[in-house]
Amino acid sequence: MKPPARGAARLLSGAGLAAALLLPAAVPAHTAPHTGMPTADGKKGQELPAMPSSLDPEAEEANCTAASREKAQKQDWSRQRLDLDRLHGHGTGAGVTVALIDTGVAPDAAGLDGRVTAAGAAADDCVGHGTFLAGLIAGTGSSLAGVAPGARILALRGTDTRGEPSPALVAEAVREATEAGAEVIAVTVALPRRDTDLTRAVADARRAGAVVVAAATLDPPSRGGTDEIPSRVYWPAGEPGVLSVADMLPGGVRPDNSLPTTGIDLAAPGAGVVSGGPRGDGHYLGAGASVAAAYAAGSAAVVRAAYPDDSPDAVTRRLTATAYPADIPQLDAYAAVTTVLGGSGGAAGAERAADRVTVRDTAAADRAVDRATLFLLLGSAAVLTVLWAAFTLPRARARGWRPARAGGSSED
Repeated sequence: MKPPARGAARLLSGAGLAAALLLPAAVPAHTAPHTGMPTADGKKGQELPAMPSSLDPEAEEANCTAASREKAQKQDWSRQRLDLDRLHGHGTGAGVTVALIDTGVAPDAAGLDGRVTAAGAAADDCVGHGTFLAGLIAGTGSSLAGVAPGARILALRGTDTRGEPSPALVAEAVREATEAGAEVIAVTVALPRRDTDLTRAVADARRAGAVVVAAATLDPPSRGGTDEIPSRVYWPAGEPGVLSVADMLPGGVRPDNSLPTTGIDLAAPGAGVVSGGPRGDGHYLGAGASVAAAYAAGSAAVVRAAYPDDSPDAVTRRLTATAYPADIPQLDAYAAVTTVLGGSGGAAGAERAADRVTVRDTAAADRAVDRATLFLLLGSAAVLTVLWAAFTLPRARARGWRPARAGGSSED
C-alpha cells in the first residue's frame, strides 16, 4: 500500500475506534431505582442518649431516666423513609384517639401540646419509653413530628414502674382503651405467653371497632445476644386480627439482635429513631419492635381519619396492601393514605390519587435521544464501510480484481 493510502487508512481506523468507544455511552441507560437509605443517625455522628424500654429490675431503687441535654440536629432517616412531610399534606390523624399501652406518658411532655390523657399511674412515666413512643405517634415539630400530629393520645400503663409488663396490666389497659372508645390501640409491650384474659380483651376491642397494633417481639435485651433464643410467637401480636409489627434497619432488613418470631404483618423503622422524653426538651435514640409498632399505630390513625367509614379490618388491609413489597412488607404511610384501592382491597392494579406523584412528560426528550442514537448508529456503519473499502479495494486492485486464493498469497 502506498504511504498516503496507509495514512488515510490509519486515520479512518482511528475514527472508527472512536465511534465504537462513544457508541455505548450514547445509548440511554436504564438504571435501577435508588434504594439506599441513610444509616441510623447514631452511626452518622448524632450523639444522643439511648431511651431504655425498661429499667434495671435488680437495682435497689428505680432511678428514672434522666433528662437528655442533647438535641437532634437533623431529621432522622425514619421520618424520611415514611415520607411524613408529604403525608401531612393529606392527613394528620385529627380527631382520632390512639391508646398507647406502655410505661405511661408524661402529659406535659414537649411536643405533645396537651393532647395526652393520662390518669393515675399512667401519668408518671419513670422509664420514659411510653413518652418517647407518644412523640413518634402524635408529636409536633418542624423536623421531629410524629406520624399523626393531629391525633390524641390516651396513655395507659401496661407495665410496672420499671417497665416490666404483665398480662394482667396489659389486659386491663386494653379494656380501658375499649371503654374509652379509642379508634387505635397500640400495645407496644410484648408478652412471651398467651393469656386468656388478654385474648378476650383484644377480641372485645376489635368487636368495638378498634384497630389493634402490637409489637411483634420484645425489644432486644440490652445485655447478651439473642442467638440462643428460639423463635416464638409473642402476644398480643399473635392474636387474630392484630397487626403485628417488627422493626427494620434503613436497608429494610431486621437488626441482627432481633428476637426471632413468625407471623409478622409489617416492618417499620426501628433503629436510630429520634424522639423526646418525659423530662426536659432534649432528645433520645430508640430502637426495637415497640418503636416500629408506634409508627404503624400513627399511620393507622391517619388512615382512620382519612377513611372514617372503613372497618378496622379495612384499615389493616390498607396498611398491608400498600406496603412496600419485601420479604416482610415495609410500612408506607404516605401510600396507605393516598392509594385508591380496588374493590378487593388489594394493591395490585390500584390507582394512585391524582395528586400523589406528578410525572414529568419525557416523550419529546426520549424521541430526541432515539433520533440521536439512530444517527450515531448510521454514522458508525458508514465509517465501518469506508474502513472496509480502504483496506480491501487496494488489495483487490493489486490482484487485478481476481479473487484471493484460499491459504495465502495473491501472487501467481
